[in-house]
Amino acid sequence: MKNSYYLLVILSILIIILHHEVPLNIRYPETKQEIVSDTYFDTTITDPYRWLEDDRSKETKAWVIRQNALTSSYMRRIPHIMKIKNRLREIWNYPWQSAPFIKGDKLYYYRNEGLQNQSILYVQSKEGNIPDVVLDPNKFSSDGSISLGGIYFSNDHRYLGYALSSSGSDWQEFFIMDLSTKKILKDKLKWIKFSGMSWLNNGFYYTKMPEQDEDNQFSAANEQSKVYYHKLGTLQESDELIFYNPETPRISPHVVVTEDERFLLLYQYSGTYGNSLAFRDIRKVETGWTNIIGDYNSEISVLDHVDGFIIAITDRNEPNKKIVSIDPNYPQDEYWVTIVKGTDERVIESANIVGNRLFVHFTRDILSEWKVYNLDGSYLYDIKLPGKGIINGFEGNKEQSSTWYTFNNLITPEMIYHYDIQSNTSVLYKASESDFKSGDYLLKQDFYTSGDGTQINIFVAHKKNLDLDNRRPTLLYGYGGFNIAMKPYFNNSLTVILENYGIYALANIRGGSEYGEKWHKGGMMLNKQNVFDDFIAAAEYLFIQGYTDPDYLAIRGRSNGGLLIGAVLNQRPQICKVAFPEVGVMDMLRYEKFTIGHAWAVEYGSVNNESNFKNLLSYSPLHNIKTDIVYPSILIYTADHDDRVVPAHSFKYTAAMQNNALSNQNPILIRVARNAGHGKGRPTKNIIDEYAEKWGFMFYEMGVDY
Repeated sequence: MKNSYYLLVILSILIIILHHEVPLNIRYPETKQEIVSDTYFDTTITDPYRWLEDDRSKETKAWVIRQNALTSSYMRRIPHIMKIKNRLREIWNYPWQSAPFIKGDKLYYYRNEGLQNQSILYVQSKEGNIPDVVLDPNKFSSDGSISLGGIYFSNDHRYLGYALSSSGSDWQEFFIMDLSTKKILKDKLKWIKFSGMSWLNNGFYYTKMPEQDEDNQFSAANEQSKVYYHKLGTLQESDELIFYNPETPRISPHVVVTEDERFLLLYQYSGTYGNSLAFRDIRKVETGWTNIIGDYNSEISVLDHVDGFIIAITDRNEPNKKIVSIDPNYPQDEYWVTIVKGTDERVIESANIVGNRLFVHFTRDILSEWKVYNLDGSYLYDIKLPGKGIINGFEGNKEQSSTWYTFNNLITPEMIYHYDIQSNTSVLYKASESDFKSGDYLLKQDFYTSGDGTQINIFVAHKKNLDLDNRRPTLLYGYGGFNIAMKPYFNNSLTVILENYGIYALANIRGGSEYGEKWHKGGMMLNKQNVFDDFIAAAEYLFIQGYTDPDYLAIRGRSNGGLLIGAVLNQRPQICKVAFPEVGVMDMLRYEKFTIGHAWAVEYGSVNNESNFKNLLSYSPLHNIKTDIVYPSILIYTADHDDRVVPAHSFKYTAAMQNNALSNQNPILIRVARNAGHGKGRPTKNIIDEYAEKWGFMFYEMGVDY
């Protein structure tokens, strides 16, 4: 045993010596530079890699092939990637099931046997007969590239509408199944993006984008969307136009029907935050819309229509959200009645009406609490939950007497509980079949101080009794934007890091919804620098607490989080050893020009405004790359079918980083995933391959054996 231990130590030392002493001698693919520039107000900005914005050109495709070949070549020198991949397959390979939900007299749920590319939708009677397959997305494509994007039951539960997307794209096609026969109807709807189906009678409302040239669909501007009503058995070309305003081409409209089919609700979104709301009484013969909110300065979402009143959740004049009762005869906000209100300690996350009771999901320092009220807002009781973590569910209809919910956290795989509404009791419905040994690990919740004195929440997970010697391989994750809260969910992929005596940290930096709309505003527009400062302070907290140091820290973020990582790398390049800027918004001066980018102006500010331009330029990852510093090892990630944050962002950023004078001292690589999008709907195999490469790269660059 001693000889084996000493041999392992010697091999680990050799890996560190070989990696850190042998010159990399990476020859990056040549990326030509062109003379291109733009003038913003009194500032001229060069853009030598603009040709990479055309991802359909032969030149760009050749560049991508060369970059992927370089990355693959580098990954072949990492001996433990295959070992990590095999371990990830073991970790993933257990049956998983979603919480059940009731539609009509049937029970539905999703299930995955472990390594299936897509989860399968099953149905069974409430009495618990043998489950039957409703939809198996694995049969849509042999490689898992076609994924199920959403399901929508007709109100009589006779039909199931479902959306399919290809290669991770946001574009979807709609199909209809007759649930009694499992036959697919001839109805097929195309050119749909960011839309569901809202059923009324024998048809449904949906939002359609203008038709695009097939070759242009992944880069087309997402404007001039229209709401239609589709009647079953008819062609899409004959669908009835319900709403379109040509004067506001970038406003996105959507129509939703209340569960009792009493009201049509017209939502209009100006961007990623803020929506107006109007309604129409279906029982009356009317063509106009009555405004509830006519501006885009807040968010509102209707829960249901109850006893003549519209019940909605909103942050209008209440940054921690409130639930209000709206009289359709007096819909203006001065007549609203607040029935439940968030507080500084407890932010309202969401709410459901089930069993004629109001279930309200609060978050207190990001973790879940659920309270139950009568429909008039009178408090009944707190729900007794199984522990501290993320609890989602409590869905259903007004007639249900019971429901289901899920519980998990960073070190606890998801479990399902059955909940009885009358007795306020929970029973374990399905335990996780994961072999992850939660009892061997520790989850800490702490606070650290950012640069301006703001207290920031952070979650840290690692093995119990871990030696905190400032040498633990650590992954720090952040997002910080778009009013999206980062939650400490269990993630199969992270177990590889935790098992290897590593640490995972999640920083709840400003820009998200963790502490209400004030927290969001604290990290958006001209306050964006707070996001980067909060993240940098999180890394410093990990150093001070003895978890790790810059030689053993990796930082990671996706989408808006990719922007975060790019900005932090420019501002504090020595803060980490490895960085993963993934599907990031890296060109802050041109983000509005691609697909749905214009909708982000409410978050970032538009380059057409001078003060916003100066702010965007101050942190744009592409425009602040230094030529006199050594960057850490960087693995950039994007996908060829990402039509949300187009790959041009990462292409141009990679080219600029690789042409940095000192970039050869550490690898700067890009992985461009094929037949993949912004992240949703990915096959399990591709997910495992991706994480094996990332964690292998992380350990190798840190000189850590696996």
